Amino acid sequence: MIHTLFETPSAYRPGDAEMAAPVPPVQAVLFDFSNTIFQMIDLETWLRRVGAATGRLAVLNEPGSMAEISGQLRTAFRLPSVVALQEGRDLSSAQHRRAMHAWWEQVDFLRGAEETAYRELTAPDAWIPYPDTEPVLRALHERGLRIAIVSDFAWDLRTHLTHHGLDALIDTCVISYEQGREKPDPQLFLKACADLGADPRATLMVGDNPVRDGGAAACGLRTYILPAEHRTGERGLTDVLRLVT
Repeated sequence: MIHTLFETPSAYRPGDAEMAAPVPPVQAVLFDFSNTIFQMIDLETWLRRVGAATGRLAVLNEPGSMAEISGQLRTAFRLPSVVALQEGRDLSSAQHRRAMHAWWEQVDFLRGAEETAYRELTAPDAWIPYPDTEPVLRALHERGLRIAIVSDFAWDLRTHLTHHGLDALIDTCVISYEQGREKPDPQLFLKACADLGADPRATLMVGDNPVRDGGAAACGLRTYILPAEHRTGERGLTDVLRLVT
């Protein structure tokens, strides 16, 4: 094994022969979920669902109400007491629920309706795939590549995959709340590779967070980071198909 003065931190140790050989072709692709292949419904739609379920819908029709609620949400999210609860929130469903409730109870429209708001957050149709998600997943599947989701998420995201008919295109899901770990913990990426029967050095991780998703590089995976933009058109996801050829 060759050592260098400035060692790159890593969670894998390929042998000398592997280090000298060409990088193997990509056999499997791991995807982040939120803001990579799925996004939450827009704020107004979510608020209207909460309003309809709690008899507060009329409030949302008042002039300026959406802007006021949006402003309160942004302000409340910066409160130290709220910020503190966001740390590690995806390690368990209970932690995530507490973090969301603490945030929403600071917002006039949501105060007292926190559990309804949470139900609407986690509803099967509350998260939707981007327009380019299914074509890319299907193309990878048809090429015979194995596909996994590795996500910091606090409930079973498979319900959203199933709702949109995409579950058959995903071979396995490694979700933080089920593992008690959050990215960039290398064990999440390595578990996904093990579940797929894929060599980490022949696996590509696709996400939108350079710290959390980019942590896969320390496990020997190649990584592709999408811009963290709420785009509605081409986002660069189709480049994955080029990267696996």
